[in-house]
Amino acid sequence: MQHSLRNRIVRKASLPADAEGIMQVFSAAKAIMVSTGNANQWREGYPSLEVVGSDIERDGSYVIEQDGRIVGYFAFLASPDPTYATIYDGKWLDDTLPYHVIHRIASYPDVHGIFDSIIDFCAATEPNLRIDTHRDNRIMQHVIEKHGFTYCGIIHIATGDERLAYQRVETDLSFTTERFTAEIDAKEYIKGFRRTELCVLLAGVTLFNC
Repeated sequence: MQHSLRNRIVRKASLPADAEGIMQVFSAAKAIMVSTGNANQWREGYPSLEVVGSDIERDGSYVIEQDGRIVGYFAFLASPDPTYATIYDGKWLDDTLPYHVIHRIASYPDVHGIFDSIIDFCAATEPNLRIDTHRDNRIMQHVIEKHGFTYCGIIHIATGDERLAYQRVETDLSFTTERFTAEIDAKEYIKGFRRTELCVLLAGVTLFNC
């Protein structure tokens, strides 16, 4: 399945077909990290094609294409994430509902707006999003917070290294919308009632100030 976002396509990754394009994007992302003082987040061959294969097995491996070229990669995985089971020095905004986590974001330095495309795609599927990054990854911390995520605390990944954890929970506006529609219908229905009768009929309805 493909999803078109602006002039880009987000689609499921496939191995071995996408292997070269994905690894090139990873290499470019690592170079960005090193050049900005974040040399320790991705090291010792991480992320590897084996990791991508694991993302594929969990049905959460995606590439972003632009003009037929892979320009970005990310994993979008359904909960639970075992590294998020315990959080230190804080708490999740919500720790009761299912969520999706975004991992392994990578792109070329000359291709802008990749994070926008990723969040647009993920938010259209899941209102409860979690993400984490390295303490030295100032760029990622900035774009995460810019896109409405709240810093929640510290988690530890499988290697034991710490990560800064964030969550974004979209408010369910369906009740608000239904209530607003009902209030408009009620307003039309009760035209002609006396004011005191309106106050009784509309008790607790915010559109009217009795």
